[in-house]
Amino acid sequence: MIRVSPALAGLGTYPFVKLEAARARLRAAGVEIIEFGIGEPREETPAFIRQALADAITPVAPYPSVLGLPELREAVAGWVGRRFSVTLDPDTEVLPTIGSKEAIFGLANVFDGEYVVVPQPAYPVYDRGAVFAGKQVLELPLHEENGWLPSLDGIDWDRVSILWLNYPNNPTGATAPLAFYEQAAALARSHGFVLASDEAYSELFFGDAPESALQVRDRSNVVVFNTLSKRSSMPGYRSGFVTGDPEIVGALKKYRPNVGVAPPEFFQRAAVAAWNDDTHVDEVRERYRAKRDAILPAVEAMGLRSAGGDATFFLWLEASDAVAAEWIEAGVIVAPGSFFGPAGEGYLRLALVPPLDVCEAALSRLRAVPR
Repeated sequence: MIRVSPALAGLGTYPFVKLEAARARLRAAGVEIIEFGIGEPREETPAFIRQALADAITPVAPYPSVLGLPELREAVAGWVGRRFSVTLDPDTEVLPTIGSKEAIFGLANVFDGEYVVVPQPAYPVYDRGAVFAGKQVLELPLHEENGWLPSLDGIDWDRVSILWLNYPNNPTGATAPLAFYEQAAALARSHGFVLASDEAYSELFFGDAPESALQVRDRSNVVVFNTLSKRSSMPGYRSGFVTGDPEIVGALKKYRPNVGVAPPEFFQRAAVAAWNDDTHVDEVRERYRAKRDAILPAVEAMGLRSAGGDATFFLWLEASDAVAAEWIEAGVIVAPGSFFGPAGEGYLRLALVPPLDVCEAALSRLRAVPR
């Protein structure tokens, strides 16, 4: 008998895999599927980025360095400087990653401590990475009445390894003020844990530009993750970065060669082009704004209340899992709020990833669903 890791054996099915059975059944019944369930951008990757990738393909492709290309680290530091008015040392504070998911998953392997504190509802990778690293998970509830910000009281922070924050937030679309990051960073310095901020949606916003944990006065114990998947419509390029406290980045430089996570050089060359250009990001944001402006009033007219913030490409709607199931039966795939943990029950998440005309077709179909 094969003995599977207890961490793997104890995990339930990854939430979004559960949707695949519904998709297969609907396809077999001849139902055309409209996909709002998975947050995978389907906008074209800008042509200049695709060209940079093509130009970087060479007859010989050596193993990439875990440190990443100097040009890429400098491009990331340059973007952070333009976007957040923060100066980074590209040699000691920036490390390229294969997207951000693998780096998020592996972080708990690197730092000591009994607990990993994760928001709830949340992207499921924070707690799954903690479980595989042998840590215990403490859930930090997010509540609508508090703007989807957690209370940081009542936790024995001396036993904590990592506190995960995620703003703009998946699934709620909420943002966090700099004062909240300052409070969390002060706790991290006082108690010796890592404040890890997942900011994958920082460039998709429809109100004020979100702030970053990088903007705190003292970045000791703070590390931030970001990615090009959403900002530049590059999900398949698997290109992101981690940046912050040089001591944390240094520990990751020691850890990551052991697990073979270094982005291929041709993807890094494409990433250099992407981080060095901001114009295309404005265009991406406006396309999502058009979809949001079309869908949000329409679903509100159907009786669903928007319960989230004004960032990310997600709509967080007050609706039961039964409503989500009805939509799915109509071929409009959405994510039930329960996929993000018990605190997500009573909501559903709709990802604004199809093209605008497909979004409008989905609305016609949803209007026919009995309520």
